[in-house]
Parts: sequence; structure tokens; C-alpha cells
Amino acid sequence: MSVRPGAEPYSHDGTGDHGRTGVVLAHGFTGSPASMRPWGEFLGAAGYTVRVPRLPGHGTTWQEMNRTRWQDWYAAVDSAFRELHEQCDQVFVGGLSMGGALATRLAQEHGPRVKGLMLVNPAYKVDDIRLRALPVLQAVLPSLPGIGNDIKKAGQDEICYDRIPLKALFSQTRLWATVVRDLPEVTQPVVLWHSVEDHIVPAGSSELFLARVSSTDVTETVLHDSFHVATLDNDAPRIFEESVQFIERLS
Repeated sequence: MSVRPGAEPYSHDGTGDHGRTGVVLAHGFTGSPASMRPWGEFLGAAGYTVRVPRLPGHGTTWQEMNRTRWQDWYAAVDSAFRELHEQCDQVFVGGLSMGGALATRLAQEHGPRVKGLMLVNPAYKVDDIRLRALPVLQAVLPSLPGIGNDIKKAGQDEICYDRIPLKALFSQTRLWATVVRDLPEVTQPVVLWHSVEDHIVPAGSSELFLARVSSTDVTETVLHDSFHVATLDNDAPRIFEESVQFIERLS
């Protein structure tokens, strides 16, 4: 299956002292590494070793994505993390939307081997009454209209699908349930950015995370000039710069 132009994974090997710090970034549901590439390139330019994997089923066709499940997406970020953990002295993980949930799962599974957690509009739940019908709906309906490119800034494209594959969406709800159940296991330092106006993930998702984690070093930043895909939006430079400050403070 050919990958859409611009949806390829991003990889950068840092040099010097900074290169001994690794960062894994995970993109969102039905999105692609395109949403994380500018962030990854910024961290790479700062000298860090960076991996932005393409999650299985993403960046190709929504039909292919419907044949993948959350365990497949998690395996991709877990593999990137394990690679960097072998070659770096410390590894940070970050994610956008569902990528935030996957990054949180890495923190839960790997404990102190994850040095810090960086989250942008992370998804742990969605307030949509239609989700109640999803267990039945996904068995009879392949897809629904898409939700991608919720970006305030003109001319941006996260290279996402125009359909939501329902079997994959149902699997994402199982990911949410697993991650939310284990939120108290998160003890790492956290920086979390969330948009005031987000048309995909409700504010209650970040509130749920902040209320249940055990981390004592938590920085919450509210974004006033971005929608959901804030890594491609007006507040992106702030996210990138603050992420470097976060990494440097903890290194």
C-alpha cells in the first residue's frame, strides 16, 4: 500500500550531548506524521534524536486503517521508544490527540524510562452520543464522514482521511478505556497544551487526565489561537519552544 506524499515517518539522529536525548512523537487518529513533522524538525534542529512513526493504517487509505487496531498503533510508538531507549541516555514522549493517549500508554508501560510526557489536545474520551451505538454500528457500517484538519491557520494540511473507519474508531475507544483506567500510574513530569476552541476533543478530556494522574510536576498551558491540530496552527511555535524548555529543564 503506497503512502500518501507528505505522510511519511520522520526520523532525525541528533549529535553531541543533545543527541543523547531522544523524543518520540505520535500523531492522531486518521491523521499522519505530517501533523507532527514541524515539531519533530524543530526538535531535530535543536540537536535531539527524534522519531515520528507513521501509525499502521494511516497515511494510505481509510479502508486499510479499518483493518488495524489500537494495539497495532501502540506497537509502532513502542518500537520507536525502545529503539531510542537503546541509543539515548533519556527519552521523552509526546503526542497529539490519540497520539497523546498512545504517549500516555508508553508512560504507563515504561515508567521512569519515560523521562517526560508532552501532550497536545490529548484524547481520552469524546462526548458524542453516537459513540453509544458504535459497538453495533461498526459491525454494519464501514465509515462516517471525517473529522480531520481542525486547524484555524489557513493553508495547513495534516494529510488525514475524509472518512472515519468505524472498526478502527471502536478500537480507539478501547484504547481510551485502558489508558483512563491506568492514569494514576502516570508519575512522570508532564506538559500539556490544550486549545480553548477544539472541535474534536472536549476540554473534559484534558481535565480527566489532570485530575487522575499521579504526577507532581505538571504544567498546563491554554492555547487561545489554535483549534485541535495545534501543532500545525498559530500556537505551534509556542508549543515547540516550550517543549525544548521542558526537555532542557529535566535533562
